[in-house]
Formats: sequence, C-alpha cells, structure tokens
Amino acid sequence: MITPHEEPRPHRVLHALQHHSPSVRLRAALEAGTAPDGRFIGPLVERCAVEPEFSVREMLTWALTRHPASLTLPPLVGEVRSRRPQARSQALHTLSKIGDRSAWPVITPALLADPDDDVARSAWRAAAVLVPPGAERELAVLLATQLGRGTREVRLSLSRALIALGEATLPVLGGAATDPDPVVRAHALATERLWRDPDAGFEFAVEEAKRVVALGGEDPEGR
Repeated sequence: MITPHEEPRPHRVLHALQHHSPSVRLRAALEAGTAPDGRFIGPLVERCAVEPEFSVREMLTWALTRHPASLTLPPLVGEVRSRRPQARSQALHTLSKIGDRSAWPVITPALLADPDDDVARSAWRAAAVLVPPGAERELAVLLATQLGRGTREVRLSLSRALIALGEATLPVLGGAATDPDPVVRAHALATERLWRDPDAGFEFAVEEAKRVVALGGEDPEGR
C-alpha cells in the first residue's frame, strides 16, 4: 500500500534516473533491471545517450537486457541513427549484449566506419555478435577497411572483432598484409598472429608484426 507521501515505484525509479548523484542513478538502473517494467524502456534508452558515468551506463545496458527484446530493439535501433555519438555507441553496445540477430540490418558500412572511435568500436563488436551465419567473410572485408586506424585500444577492438569471425577472417587478413600502407600491414599481421595464438597477447603480436614489416624495409608507423 502506498502512503500519501510515497511515490509509486515506477515514478520513483524514473525520477531517480535523473538524480544528480551517480550512486542514486546506479541504484535506479539496478532496480529497473531487477524488476523489469515496460515503462522503464524509453527512459533507460534516453538516459544511455547522456549518462556521463561508465558504471551507470553499464547498469543501464544491463537493465535493458532484462526486458523483452521485442520491446527494447525498436528504440535502440532508432538511437543507432541518432546524431549524438554517445547515443549511437551505447545503443550498439546494448544491442551486442542483447544479441538478437534481427537487429543486424542496422549495421551499415557507414556505421562500421563511423568517424567517432567509440561508435566505431561499438559497431565492430555488435557486428561480430549479430552477423548472420554465412556473412562473416563479407563483414571481415568491411572491417578490414579500418585496419591501422586509431590508438592501440581502437586497433585491439578491431582485431578482436575480426578474430571473432573465425576462419573467414584469415584470407582477408592475408590480403591486408600486403597493403601498401605499413601501418595497415602491421595491424593485419598482428591480428593474424593473435588469431593463431590468442595467448601471445596483443602487445607481443604488434611488436612481432612491426619486426616483420621492418624487415621489408618499411617503418610500421609510417615515419
């Protein structure tokens, strides 16, 4: 029974998602996922687009995965088309956690090459999870256009996505290993090395790839 001074639970949770304290927002997201309610989905998706705290964003994503995919997919797919990079990135991240392949059509070549690194990384991960059986090679070709991009963390994300596609990746990496750009070649070789020996570690694979490229007379960093 609700007392005159007590808000109904859905209203209280939705109000707490906007609280200035990250810990309050975290608890609200936890509660929204612990006892799912269709009224939470829209506000959870909207909060993902603006939430500044990583831990809260992760809890928001978890809360969304606790709701039926039939209800969460439409607003998430809509967010993937948002002009706000965080909205796109977090929606893609959540789609990868839900893992429903019916969302695959939202993964476009433009999204895989998104100029925002966080969006691109989320798109690569989501694509590797959602790709339909038999389309791995086509996806590997698209992902390979991003080899050599960005920081170590960005390149590692791309390598992991390519490796997740299995053997379909190897011919594509073989082709990229002859690319005129030494940075692309080094990244392709490092990814192939990591595919064949996951225990080697990315740093070791990168250093080995650099040595291979250097033996060909090219600086792997393009200097």
